[in-house]
Amino acid sequence: MANASGLLVIERILRDRQGIWQQVVDDRDLTRLTGQMLISSMAALAVYGAVLGSFHSVLMALTSAVKLPLLFAVTLAICLPTLYLFNLVFGARLSVRQSLSLVMVALTVTAMLALAFAPISLFFLITAPDYGFFKLLNVAILGLAALVGLRFLTGGMRVLNDYGLLSPAAPDVPPAAPVPAATPAATPAPAATPGAAPNGATPASATPAPAGTAVAVAEPAAPAVTVPPGYVLQPVRPAPAPYPRAARPATGTPPSMTLLYVWIFLFGFVGTQLAWTLRPFFGSPGMKFSLYREIDGNFYAEIFRTISGLV
Repeated sequence: MANASGLLVIERILRDRQGIWQQVVDDRDLTRLTGQMLISSMAALAVYGAVLGSFHSVLMALTSAVKLPLLFAVTLAICLPTLYLFNLVFGARLSVRQSLSLVMVALTVTAMLALAFAPISLFFLITAPDYGFFKLLNVAILGLAALVGLRFLTGGMRVLNDYGLLSPAAPDVPPAAPVPAATPAATPAPAATPGAAPNGATPASATPAPAGTAVAVAEPAAPAVTVPPGYVLQPVRPAPAPYPRAARPATGTPPSMTLLYVWIFLFGFVGTQLAWTLRPFFGSPGMKFSLYREIDGNFYAEIFRTISGLV
């Protein structure tokens, strides 16, 4: 599963997302992973774009198959530098590869989920070929797929936050200087008394104990420690060990995590306006094929107009 390639990379993302996040954290083989996700997401969006354009004609289906992947790719190219600079300004330690891989996971999930909805869209195209309903249905499908993809994006950012990559690196704590320890002075050993045990203990053979009676043997006393003048006995405290990279504790919600939601809003706003610029994707019935339309109005006004027309 770790070596899944092509379209099968979505299976690894869904089954082993912790392994994906760990690979992003370690910055390991991200070029290959990002290439797999880019190929799979663009292919899935091309198929779904062909479904959208098939409402009008075969020619519209072919152009929509090109324009829908182009829409997501250009939106990512416009917004990715903003996300990377947000992270740099607020002390995050993500590289460009890590930021791109993180966003590509969300984009791949969105594209594959849209592809999974393609048969449903085709079903309503065949059984209920109403332009307004078909347009709203597919906008809802893309919106739902995008929400699921964004959940993966925020989940990945939380994992990176747990690893401390969204906050500045903690400064290295220099080891504390050891306190000079007092040197114990040599004390003369007491003279041994014939027949006596060391430290004044009675030899075990001096007084035989009755059978079955426990005999307590005195422990040798610790040698006395003489503190020279000017020395103070203090415990030597070991230097605190720094947290390893994978166990550095997170301290609250970093600004990078908060700004991620701002970036998501920016990504959606840029994407919807770019979609309006690249239209048509569906092709209005009764109109001739055209590659582009004149830029008038905006995406949100058109959606409200379509909803009011259905009501």
